Amino acid sequence: MKEVLVVGAGLAGCEAALTLASLGIKVTLFEAKPIEASPAHHSDNFAEVVCSNSFKSNDPSTASGLLKAELRLLGSPLLAVADSVKVPAGGALAVDRERFSSIVTAKIKENPNITVISKIVDSVDLTKPTIIATGPLTLSPLGDFISGLLGQNLYFYDAAAPIISAESVIAEHTFTASRYGKGEDDYINCPLSREEYYEFIKELVSAERATLKSFEKSEIFEGCMPVEVMADRGVDTLRFGPLKPVGMIDPRTGKRPFAVVQLRKENEAGTMLNIVGFQTNLKFGEQKRVFGLIPALKNAEYLKYGVMHRNMYINAPQSIDRHFRLKSHPSCFIAGQLSGVEGYVESIASGLVAALNMARMFSGKDGIEFPLTTMIGALTGYLERESKDFQPMNANFGLIPPLENHVRDKAARKQGLSNRAIEDMAKLIQGLNN
Repeated sequence: MKEVLVVGAGLAGCEAALTLASLGIKVTLFEAKPIEASPAHHSDNFAEVVCSNSFKSNDPSTASGLLKAELRLLGSPLLAVADSVKVPAGGALAVDRERFSSIVTAKIKENPNITVISKIVDSVDLTKPTIIATGPLTLSPLGDFISGLLGQNLYFYDAAAPIISAESVIAEHTFTASRYGKGEDDYINCPLSREEYYEFIKELVSAERATLKSFEKSEIFEGCMPVEVMADRGVDTLRFGPLKPVGMIDPRTGKRPFAVVQLRKENEAGTMLNIVGFQTNLKFGEQKRVFGLIPALKNAEYLKYGVMHRNMYINAPQSIDRHFRLKSHPSCFIAGQLSGVEGYVESIASGLVAALNMARMFSGKDGIEFPLTTMIGALTGYLERESKDFQPMNANFGLIPPLENHVRDKAARKQGLSNRAIEDMAKLIQGLNN
C-alpha cells in the first residue's frame, strides 16, 4: 500500500494531501492544532490564511495571476476552493478566509484516503515517504530537528495587517472604487489631504513598536514590510506605495486625493475589513491611535490587531532539488514557505509539485521538469540555483527567461511571457497524460 506522511496542515500540506489522495495514495496528515498553535494562528481549522485574505492578482499577465493560471491547468484543489469563496477585490483574488479554511478542513477530514492525527511532531523518520510542510512558523522541537538536520538556522520577520469592523468606519469620509477601474468598486477608499497625510506619517514613524527579540532590518521580508518601516524610508514612500492615489477620483470632489488608504472585504458578508498594506508591528494601543488619524478610521473597532512574527525557511539550494526533494534523504520532501517560496499561492504550488513528484517516485519515474518559461518552473529553478545569500522568493517575471524577440512595451512583454508560459504548461500536461 502506497502511503505518505504529511506533516503540517497549512496551505502546502493540505494541497499535497488532497493531491496525493486524489491519485489513490493513502495519506497520514499530522497537525499540531488544536493541541498547540503558533502566535499568528487563531483557528483550529486547516489551511489558515494568516497575514491577508488576498491571493494577489488574478490577471494572467501578472506574475501572481500567471501562477494561478498554471495551477488551474494542473487542477490545484486549494485554488479551486479559493475561487469558490472569493470576495470582491478588483483584479485580485481575495477570499473569505474563514470559509476557505473550513471548506479545506472538511475536504481533508471527509477524504477516505486521508487520516488526520493531531500531534506535535518533534522529529521525522527520514526513511519513510514524507512531506514536511510545517510552514514558516514551524514549532520547536521540529524546527530544531530540521535546523540540526540541515545545519541551518535561517529566518526572516514579516507582519500582518489589522482587521476592523465595517460598521465602525465613518462612511462620509470614504468612497468606493477600484484603482484604474478594475473591479466593481470593490474597495472602500479613505482619502487623505496633504496635511492629514504628513501628520499621519509624522505620528507613524514615532509611534511605539512592540518589543521583539533583537533582529536586523535586513531580516524583514520586503513582501510583508511593516507600514512603519516603509514610512521610515521617506515621508513620501507610502504615497507612492500602498497609499498611492493613482487611478482614483474622489466623486465627492471630482479630484484625485493626495493619498488613499484602502479597505478590502475580509469576509463575504463584508462585515470585516482589512486595512490594505498596513502590516504592522506597532503596539496595539498605538495602532488604534495612529491609524485613527485617518478620518474614516477615527472610530475604528479592531477585530484583530496587526502583529509581526518570525518565519523560518531552509537554504533551498543547499538542501532540496527543484522537485522539493531533500538531497540528503530522497524519500523526504520539504514544501511550503519552509522550502523558500514566499506567498500563499506559491506555497500551494509547492505542495502540489511535491505531491506530484512524490507520486512519480512511487512509480519509479523521475520528477516533473517544469519548463523554466513557466512560473512554476522558474520558481522551482530559483530554489535550486546556488546563491551566497539565499532569500525566500515570490512569483515574479524576473525569474523567467526573456522572450526570444524583445518586446519594448512592458505590458505587451508580460502578456507575451504569460502566453508562452501557459502554452508550455499545456504542452507539458499533455505529455504527462500521454
